[in-house]
Amino acid sequence: MAHAVPETDAVAAAPGWLLRWRQFSALTKPRVVQLIVFCAAIGMLLAVPGWPSAAAWRVALAATVGIWLVAASAAAFNCIVEQQIDSRMKRTAWRPTARGELSTAHTLAFATLLCGAGSAVLWYWVNPLTMGLTFGTFVGYAIVYTVLLKPATPQNIVIGGASGAMPPVLGWAAMRGEVGAEALMLCLIIFLWTPPHFWALALYRADDYARAGLPMLPVTHGNQFTRLQILLYTFVLFAATLLPFVYGMSGWVYLAFALVLGVAFCAYGFRLWRDYSEALARRTFRFSIWHLMLLFAGLLLDHYLAPWLRAPA
Repeated sequence: MAHAVPETDAVAAAPGWLLRWRQFSALTKPRVVQLIVFCAAIGMLLAVPGWPSAAAWRVALAATVGIWLVAASAAAFNCIVEQQIDSRMKRTAWRPTARGELSTAHTLAFATLLCGAGSAVLWYWVNPLTMGLTFGTFVGYAIVYTVLLKPATPQNIVIGGASGAMPPVLGWAAMRGEVGAEALMLCLIIFLWTPPHFWALALYRADDYARAGLPMLPVTHGNQFTRLQILLYTFVLFAATLLPFVYGMSGWVYLAFALVLGVAFCAYGFRLWRDYSEALARRTFRFSIWHLMLLFAGLLLDHYLAPWLRAPA
C-alpha cells in the first residue's frame, strides 16, 4: 500500500505556477468572500419581483463578479496591512504575506488589479451606484476598519461591522439602481450579527490577539464581559431578524426560519454566558455562520414561495 504524501511535501512538489496560484488565492480569503457574495446575491434576488428575466440574470452575474473581485481585493489589502500581526497569530501565520512568500509589491499589485477590474465590471455592466457603494465598502473595510479601528479600539468589530454588513445593499442597488428600506433591514441584521459572531471567535483566540497586540474585547475587558455582550447582542439580533416580517417584506415561511434560528442563537449565547468552554465558543462561532446563511436562505425561499402560497385554491 502506497504511503500518503505529507501535505507540506505535496505543496513543495507542486509546479511553480500552481503554488503561486494557491498563494494569491489564499490572499483573497475565499471562505469569507463566499459569504459576502452569497449575501449580495440574496439581495439581488430579493430586489427582483418574481423570477428574474434573462436581462436581470445578466446584470446579477456581472454584479456577482464585480463584487467578488472588489471583496477579494479588500481581503488581499488586509493581508498587506496585517502582515506583521498575522505572523504572530497561529490562526493567520500560514498566510503567504505573513510567511514572506509574497512581497508587499506583488500583493499590492494583485489587490489593485482585482479592485480595478471589479470596479470596471460594476461601472460598465451594472450601474455607477453599485460601483460607488462597493468601492466605499472596500475603503471601509481595508482602510477604516483594518488600519484605523482594529488596532485602536475594542469596539472595532462593532463600528467596522458597517462595511461588512453592506453586501445585501450592494446586491439590491445592482438590480434596482437605488437603496431601499428592505436592503437597509438586511444590512442591519448583518451589522448586529457581526459582533457575536466575531467575539465568539475572539474568546477562544484571545491569547492570539493579545500576542498580536490587538485590543479585541476579550483582551481588554475579559472573558466574562465579552460573553455577556454576546448574549445581549443575540437578543437584539433576534428582534432585528423579525423586521422583514413586520415590514411586510417577507411572510410566514421566513418568520419560521427567523424564530427557530433566533432562539437557537440566543440559547448558544445563554449557555456561553453561564458555562463557558472553549469548545462551546467554537460551536457558537460555527453556528453563527450557519445562522446567517440559513436566515438569508429562508428569506429567499419565502420570496419565491409566498406568491404560490397566496394563490387561490
